[in-house]
Amino acid sequence: MRVGGMWSDGGMDASQMASQLINWDLAAATAARLSPPGPALSFAEAEEAVASLRRLADASVPHVHRITELAVAEDLRDSEVLVVDRASWARANTRGFAVMMDPILTQLVAKRASELTPAAARVGGAITGAQLGAILAFLSNKVLGQYEPYAALAPGSGIPPAGRLLLVAPNIVQIERELVVDPEDFRMWVCLHEQTHRVQFAAAPWLRDHLLEQIALLSESLVANMDSLMERATAVAKSLRDRSGGAVQVPSRGAIIDLLQDPVEKAAISHITAVMSLLEGHASVVMDAVDASVVPTVKTIRQRYTARTQNRGPVETFLRRVLGLEAKMRQYTDGAKFVTAVVERAGMAGFNRVWERAENLPTEEEIHAPEQWTARMGL
Repeated sequence: MRVGGMWSDGGMDASQMASQLINWDLAAATAARLSPPGPALSFAEAEEAVASLRRLADASVPHVHRITELAVAEDLRDSEVLVVDRASWARANTRGFAVMMDPILTQLVAKRASELTPAAARVGGAITGAQLGAILAFLSNKVLGQYEPYAALAPGSGIPPAGRLLLVAPNIVQIERELVVDPEDFRMWVCLHEQTHRVQFAAAPWLRDHLLEQIALLSESLVANMDSLMERATAVAKSLRDRSGGAVQVPSRGAIIDLLQDPVEKAAISHITAVMSLLEGHASVVMDAVDASVVPTVKTIRQRYTARTQNRGPVETFLRRVLGLEAKMRQYTDGAKFVTAVVERAGMAGFNRVWERAENLPTEEEIHAPEQWTARMGL
């Protein structure tokens, strides 16, 4: 029972109750326990891989600066680079998720206050934490690197203000072995992509808060329309089964959008999709802009890495679609086409206007029609 903003059995307020809805510590522990073992490495090999990645992460920055023409690439002291294992990557992501999910969970508690008790929140949080941990365990051996700007916002995090770049050493070593490519070249290629994300947020320091605002806007609408959202989800699932002769299909992005009938929801999803396409596409363009003078075997790496992404088993393909990873791959392609087209029309300096303020970010429509963006910018 809720009394005057506090919960009578334990004295929790709404914010404290929200923090109980997902057991983040359990999520991290579950991910660490379930993550597949990494490649077999001796202590010396592991030590060499870590030292190599740290060195190449630094060495990649001048190339990012040269290609992007962004002055901030010369000095990135407000963030840091960490070489981590799979468990550490999962733990870092639980902290980032906690920051991003806080507005959603707080609004959920406010809407469902009469239905929630601290005991129910703790039990539900344990279940949700275990489920999230299982998902992170699956992802922990897929991610090569990730720029994480959100965990720094958590109270007492001790993380540099702009966040940190995580390079997942076991996964990088595993892929370079599978592809049978030169380790130094592959690691430089990966670092170019990931350091570009670090530079993007340095060039647009307003971007982190802008994305959080969009997530909060979307969550507010979703929570307000939760009852109708569940009804729509049931209807879409039934429609998918009917169209597939009884077999359950993975919803396409179009089917997911069918769930979002509120204009605010649709606008927020569209905007977030456009921004993510921009970020991923820009990083892909940078990593593919290098030639053999920087990465001697770059052509071989590109060919073998592309072929690998096209040869996945049915189970992994299913899981990737459920988790939205296939949509992320489309963001790489769509965003890269946008960046390339804009640079061809307006040069890198013209493209870099995208980092000046939120109003300069492309819409989802403009991602697929770059000429509309250049016209809007007067380029």
